[in-house]
Amino acid sequence: MDFWRATTLEEQIDTALGQQEADLVLKGGRVFNVFLKTWEEADVAISGNKIVGIGEYSGKQEVDVAGLYLTPGLMDAHVHFESSMLSPREMVKVLLLNGVTGAIADPHEITNVLGEEGFKFMLEETANMPFSAYLMVPSCVPATDMDTSGARISAEDMERLRKLSPRVLGLAEMMNFPGVLYKQQGEMDKLKLFYKQKVDGHAPGITGKQLNAYVASGITTEHECVTPAEAWEKVKRGMYVFLREGSAAHNLVDLLPLVKKPGNRRLCLCTDDRHADDLIEQGSINYLLEIGVAQGYAPEDLIPLATLNIAECYGLQQTGALAPGFVADIAVFENLQTFQPVHVVKGGALVVKNRKLLWKSEPVLRAPGQSMNMPAVTAGSFRIPARPGRRLRVIGISQTQLLTTKLHLEPTVRNGEAVSDTERDILKMAVCERHHNTGNIGLGFGFGFGLKKGAIATTVGHDSHNLSVVGTNDEDMAVAVNRLREIGGGQVVACDGEVKATVPLAIAGLMSDRDAVAVNAQIKQLDFWLRELGVPEEYSAFMILAFASLPVIPELRLTDRGLVDVVRFEHVDLWCE
Repeated sequence: MDFWRATTLEEQIDTALGQQEADLVLKGGRVFNVFLKTWEEADVAISGNKIVGIGEYSGKQEVDVAGLYLTPGLMDAHVHFESSMLSPREMVKVLLLNGVTGAIADPHEITNVLGEEGFKFMLEETANMPFSAYLMVPSCVPATDMDTSGARISAEDMERLRKLSPRVLGLAEMMNFPGVLYKQQGEMDKLKLFYKQKVDGHAPGITGKQLNAYVASGITTEHECVTPAEAWEKVKRGMYVFLREGSAAHNLVDLLPLVKKPGNRRLCLCTDDRHADDLIEQGSINYLLEIGVAQGYAPEDLIPLATLNIAECYGLQQTGALAPGFVADIAVFENLQTFQPVHVVKGGALVVKNRKLLWKSEPVLRAPGQSMNMPAVTAGSFRIPARPGRRLRVIGISQTQLLTTKLHLEPTVRNGEAVSDTERDILKMAVCERHHNTGNIGLGFGFGFGLKKGAIATTVGHDSHNLSVVGTNDEDMAVAVNRLREIGGGQVVACDGEVKATVPLAIAGLMSDRDAVAVNAQIKQLDFWLRELGVPEEYSAFMILAFASLPVIPELRLTDRGLVDVVRFEHVDLWCE
């Protein structure tokens, strides 16, 4: 692949005037004007990494795009690369094939596991690529003190991280919104440190004066809105609201009516957490555009949410539009229904041509070290003695939202122990601490996983990424946990005392060091066994399990230290009256 060459300002002006040939010209396409939401048939002339002209031009390299639709390269307003389970470089390959040329990434997951080393790993791995990967400094490492993370990042540490690169734009999602509202010193120190930079939000459900206070603190984005009313109030208070469609959280369709409101310049698209198989088979931000068009919304109203609006939100100058002086990030589509790009230009270089990726790279340049530090377990590690006359606090799982509900249910008791009940879909869960060899195991129950046999386990467990397991029996739970301990983390399905399928995640127990094709094949094997063990096809069991330990989203969660009532923000007993 030929990367762009450096050009002078004088060369760019001469090329714009037509006095010298452009480096690259996309000839005769339908060019989208994101400012006016209109289309124009014209050539796009590129000199170096910049667009210098829209009109009629000739170039050293010309690509015929007659009849095709040219938009700015798509962007993702908020994404955790780690959630794809692909290394950053492998994920970027998939994103480029889907017309996504930039993203605002929060390396919150790997930083919670490896600390500063994890943040630096993500910064290094995303350098020198035909992709704009901007990083936000994780604000919550750990997310709370309700569980055990692998590292702690203080405001003093953040001061070092934010100076590492111009690609570090600000402070990532402030999940501890109660800490902001109660003016906890640690949260105040972080906000004051980043007061001149962008600060992302994470405050589902807050309203009224609490919302005013949250925004007054300097936080200006939100990706956790569930209802249009909540999202619209946040737009009215000056926030950028991100319409999210991930592998577990599906908020896009519910929030799309906001696109018709006059405040749509404050709306952006994001995926947040998206698995490799969904990225490969459905797409990324381009898939969100497809959903919007299928719901009856005009592509002209949707494309700005994936381009200029995001650039303006994060202060990315000369990005997000097809106009002279803007960076030449361009996606070329055959139609405005499927949004599968034919060609992609990044920084003036043709990186996808005729749907084939031209950029090559090894999956990982430098892998970090081992991240599993926990003892082996036995079936006895998960035994829960029954308490006569007491009910269980059970986590009510949603298959479409990250929110859970608090359920009080009668236990199923066998031999004096509370056990899983597949008939009622009440399954035993456990979260095992994996960073510091504490031996902590939090025990609980979940309703709504759909598993009829065996057990599944994962070291992807937001946000501290301890090892989470759910199963129909203690023996298979132990088999699953011990396999992940042996292979350094990943995802596993076990049944009848045997491991049926695994996805090894050698990078911090979060990401694979294999290529995307190999990872997708492993995920397919995992999915096959999920269906064999009774999980309905529409259920994202591993993604749901990964979020079941996140003690910042209501209502009930399980950590290595036990059950957490997120509304009350305190640990609660498994048993209740």
